Amino acid sequence: MPGHAEKVIRDFGDEWTTYSQDEVPAEELRSSFDDYFRIIDLKALPPDCIAADIGCGSGRWAKLFHPHVATLYCLEPSSAIEVAKRNLASAHNIVFVRSELESMPIPDGSLDFIYCLGVLHHLPDTQAGINACASKLKAGGRMLAYIYYSLENQPFWFRALWHASSAIRLLVCRLPHRMKIAATVLIAGLVYYPLSQASKLIERLGADVTNFPLSYYRHKSFYTMKTDALDRFGTSLERRFTQQEIRTMLTKAGFEDITFSSGKPYWCVTGVKTPRPL
Repeated sequence: MPGHAEKVIRDFGDEWTTYSQDEVPAEELRSSFDDYFRIIDLKALPPDCIAADIGCGSGRWAKLFHPHVATLYCLEPSSAIEVAKRNLASAHNIVFVRSELESMPIPDGSLDFIYCLGVLHHLPDTQAGINACASKLKAGGRMLAYIYYSLENQPFWFRALWHASSAIRLLVCRLPHRMKIAATVLIAGLVYYPLSQASKLIERLGADVTNFPLSYYRHKSFYTMKTDALDRFGTSLERRFTQQEIRTMLTKAGFEDITFSSGKPYWCVTGVKTPRPL
């Protein structure tokens, strides 16, 4: 498994080097940020807040989050840390750390807030990753996570389409990087774009598009579609969890006051570290 994990890290380094997010429109980045952070009251963070972005990638979320805290650790195990450094060069309250999650050189019990978006479901042991995050938080500290859902709130036909796409992922993720880019651009152009535009049209006609495939992208740029197609089909390790499974993992790690976002992307969840030891 260590070699497999190294490949996953390398793949994500390639992803954020290819799509550094500098072409994402500012309003779209803000909208996506709000989708993930809407269950957090950023104004309630302490004025001297010390936070960490676990798996910062290109630094796209840190770009909007860092003004809310005194210090932000941006932790990234891949070569994408260099992309983040370039994208966040004007931010003076960020400490860049190249490290894997479970060995991050941040003192235990030192953080007020952690966010870990789109990372935990790519780990061989998601519970261990959550435990590692919990160990770095102070008692009363809060964590925000985005973990792939198991489609438990979707109809049968939607889940069947996903299983078909997952079979394609297992083929695409094995391709050399350049071929992987070409394949995922093709997927973005032939699948993401037509379905997202169809859902936009259907929405304009007054219909509910909540369960329409890829409706989440109806107001996103093609650049984001290419990025997310690579993110979805380019990785060899992907795990999915029900809301109850996520709640159980967070509880085991010592979190309480666990709250899930009611909207996409699923599942965004937040919890508070209890005073009791793990």
